[in-house]
Amino acid sequence: MEEATDRRDSRVSTVVDVDLGSRSYPIYIGSGLLDVPDLLQRHVHGKSVLIVTNTTIAPLYLDRVVKALTQGNPDVTVESVILPDGEKYKNMETLMKVFDKAIECRMDRRCTFVALGGGVIGDMCGFAAAAFLRGVNFIQIPTTLMAQAIVSDTVDSSVGGKTGVNHPLGKNLIGAFYQPQSVLIDTDTLNTLPDRELASGIAEVVKYGLIRDADFFEWQERNMQSLLARSLDSLDPSTLACAIKRSCENKAEVVSLDEKESGMRATLNLGHTFGHAIETVYGYGQWLHGEAVSAGMVMAVDMSRRLGWIDDSIVERVHRILQEAKLPTHPPEVMTVEKFKSVMAVDKKVADGLLRLILLKGPLGNCVFTGDYDRKALDETLRAFCKN
Repeated sequence: MEEATDRRDSRVSTVVDVDLGSRSYPIYIGSGLLDVPDLLQRHVHGKSVLIVTNTTIAPLYLDRVVKALTQGNPDVTVESVILPDGEKYKNMETLMKVFDKAIECRMDRRCTFVALGGGVIGDMCGFAAAAFLRGVNFIQIPTTLMAQAIVSDTVDSSVGGKTGVNHPLGKNLIGAFYQPQSVLIDTDTLNTLPDRELASGIAEVVKYGLIRDADFFEWQERNMQSLLARSLDSLDPSTLACAIKRSCENKAEVVSLDEKESGMRATLNLGHTFGHAIETVYGYGQWLHGEAVSAGMVMAVDMSRRLGWIDDSIVERVHRILQEAKLPTHPPEVMTVEKFKSVMAVDKKVADGLLRLILLKGPLGNCVFTGDYDRKALDETLRAFCKN
């Protein structure tokens, strides 16, 4: 993973390279990047582009992206498909709308799919690109902090190549690993985020500090109010850009070492096993993904303490920072021990009938991905956080 400044346009403040050999790709981070045509055009293959977006994002940014793709490049034909907005639409039925549009427009193997939106759009567009004609080029343009900073491993999303859709029995059970050609993060798009969406994305930023970057967690403790602050209709770009950059660097380093989640990459899912269970039982979209992950992280931290792997001070710091970010620290009342166990039994991290979890162990910034833990600790955590 390398970091560099792209001197071809001053608006690109940072380029983070995801090192995957022949499938390596850049993440461009900066202000106003949707108005820099070359950043998109240099990664388009062929003459046909399909933009996949949703009903919320299309009115805000679709025309600008079409202009960026076609400016000075009249040979390129750009089509778009606008999907309904929300996690509840992240399913096979909605995915078929992407394939329908691509086939109707006679897209060929040289076409490029562009994901314009948050984590749901990124996941579905990436999966469509992986499956259409057995694989076509695609580009990610994430427009939420969740998609930019987590750059979601679930959720997520724009960095790392995990794509897919949900099934009624479990989240992200259908999908593929498929890398984009590039990721373009225009930090100005965060200006249109509702407060709740912003906080949801911060949950994944917090995660990186807990699992592998104690300095980053301490920086967040000092700067959380700045991350959340709005001045009139704009965010503090310097603080948010720093959080996005550091999150992308952490994600890129892990993905470069473990592209297909054989071990290390799984640690990026701290809190997700509990969080996915909440989303599945409560209903996709009832809580935002980051809200479910926030409650899930608190549960994972609680279990880590019960195992004697971390001390109380870490538990207290996690509670404090998530509460400051106005994120849930407890699952919804609908969750029961039985419901948690039922959904967690079909989680992607189950192997040979054994549920493996990401838990904190040792000083802040250290974690393990393991099935070797005392089951009593899991039961105690579930009972502590569930009504019955």
